[in-house]
Amino acid sequence: MPSVLSIVGWHNAGKTTLCVRLVEALKARGLRVAVIKHSVAGFEMDRPGTDTSKFAEAGADVVIISSRTGLAWIERPPAELSLDEIIARIPPDIDLVIVEGFKREPTRKIEVIRTEMGTEPIARPGELLAIVSDGAALNDQRPAPRFGTGDIDGLVALLVEQGLISQRQR
Repeated sequence: MPSVLSIVGWHNAGKTTLCVRLVEALKARGLRVAVIKHSVAGFEMDRPGTDTSKFAEAGADVVIISSRTGLAWIERPPAELSLDEIIARIPPDIDLVIVEGFKREPTRKIEVIRTEMGTEPIARPGELLAIVSDGAALNDQRPAPRFGTGDIDGLVALLVEQGLISQRQR
């Protein structure tokens, strides 16, 4: 089972930007990374008119498209899956699962705080691994390492120190 790290924060705080930078840094180290994004509003992944879209419109519960360059799996489960159920489906050779959202799940969390987006804490103290901030978290009294929004190397070092990823490269 891979390690799991959640990136949480209020809307437009910079969660996606941090996830992208972390993925880039971890891939540069040779690690295999999965990202799970939680969307409260729902989403549409397939373009209307494609064969896979037609299969889904016909009522298929699972539509898979495969080629030598990729594999996509679109599923319409009868109920929203839990984070654990989703993670159980991830290939076993993944080193780290980065989760954007699922803020109520009991995972290790990096909280992103941006001044104009709100500074009310999200992560509970026992879950909080670090705070990434533009300075907005100065009054936050939770005991956690603080990083600037651009300190990806510092965050990667913390992930190694905490045992969430290995120091080795593949």
